[in-house]
Amino acid sequence: MIAYGENIKVFCGNSNPEFARTVCKELGIPLGDSEVKAFADGEASVSLNETVRGADVFLIQSTCKPVNDRLMELLIMIDACRRASAGRITAVIPYFGYARQDRKAKSRDPISAKLVANMLTASGADRILTMDLHAPQIQGFFDIPLDHLLGNPTFVSYFLKKFPEEAYNHENFVVVSPDVGSVSRARAFAAKLHMGLAIVDKRRPKANSCEVMNIIGDVKGKTCILYDDLVDTAGSLCNAAKALTEVGGAGEIYACATHPVLSEDAFSRIEDSPIQQLVVLDTIPLAGNTTSEKIVQLDVAPVFAHAIYHIHSGTSIADLF
Repeated sequence: MIAYGENIKVFCGNSNPEFARTVCKELGIPLGDSEVKAFADGEASVSLNETVRGADVFLIQSTCKPVNDRLMELLIMIDACRRASAGRITAVIPYFGYARQDRKAKSRDPISAKLVANMLTASGADRILTMDLHAPQIQGFFDIPLDHLLGNPTFVSYFLKKFPEEAYNHENFVVVSPDVGSVSRARAFAAKLHMGLAIVDKRRPKANSCEVMNIIGDVKGKTCILYDDLVDTAGSLCNAAKALTEVGGAGEIYACATHPVLSEDAFSRIEDSPIQQLVVLDTIPLAGNTTSEKIVQLDVAPVFAHAIYHIHSGTSIADLF
């Protein structure tokens, strides 16, 4: 339990209430009394059943599937707090949806991540707390303070415990980026584990031809840890794992990703892949009707609780990195 100051309130939407309850348990405070529901036509409705006047309010809501519903719930919760004279409003967004739309990939594309940032600011948020943005430069889309937590310390602790003896024989392990775009985050993860780095490079020799997987780095006979910020359909992750075994001759393959979006046939793809274990965080709740023995979900509610405590008390969050 974390010692906290007075006049702090924590509320949540419908995206991950269990996560919010765990955060409040770590903080040693009750979850705020609120109700977030929908009218018959689908409109979101928010009721705050306790005063927030002058309070330091934290609203916990991942903008995960259904993304638009969760986003609207958060925006309306922020507006409700602002109109109820909250002292400060921090939007705690463990998973920031629309983060993959961070640039114009072709003509006439929107930059939806910037639009969402503008909407959050306009609704009345004073601060944002999130984890592992798909593109770190999204921090610059906000004109309000943003605290960007990292998931890799949690993964580092997990794998050092999983391989307590072997972890010191770094020659037998390698961290792998599943594509060129994830190299920087994989490199930072590998540095913390003191392991080598490899990259799976996907290329098309010509239009309408099959992708060719090239492995940059030595993975032959080694235990590989694929590292990415999120896993959606799991296509890229599973194809990378297949390439590591078939092209690179890798040994055991593990994977970790902060945000388990897991859309469409992701679960079956993971089950059929060479990946022995996929480790994810609970920034998004796993679908209750679909499970996989290969998937392990780690709890990062204590990390968010410590960040909330530091924000509330006005102290540095540097120790969380």
